Amino acid sequence: MLQVDAFTPVPLAGNPAAVIFTHRGGDEAWMLAVATENFLPETAFLEERVGESVDNDAAWDIRWFTPKAEVALCGHATLGAAHALWETGRVPRKSRIT
Repeated sequence: MLQVDAFTPVPLAGNPAAVIFTHRGGDEAWMLAVATENFLPETAFLEERVGESVDNDAAWDIRWFTPKAEVALCGHATLGAAHALWETGRVPRKSRIT
């Protein structure tokens, strides 16, 4: 798990979000439990779509949870997730993420 701060280059400023790389296949109860324990505004869960890349671009599924429920979209957690993919080397910096 990584904690990122979106919209700022300064640690512990901006909008915080957790980013978790998972292979659990959409276990909603587990994701909600983790987000509840994190107690951050949003937790983004990323799972790679193996064998589904297009033109060598990375393909990932993303789901967002608050401590209370899954939400349809979260901008700052999405940006944080992209940053985490690049920073951890899961996706080369020059690659698109779809």
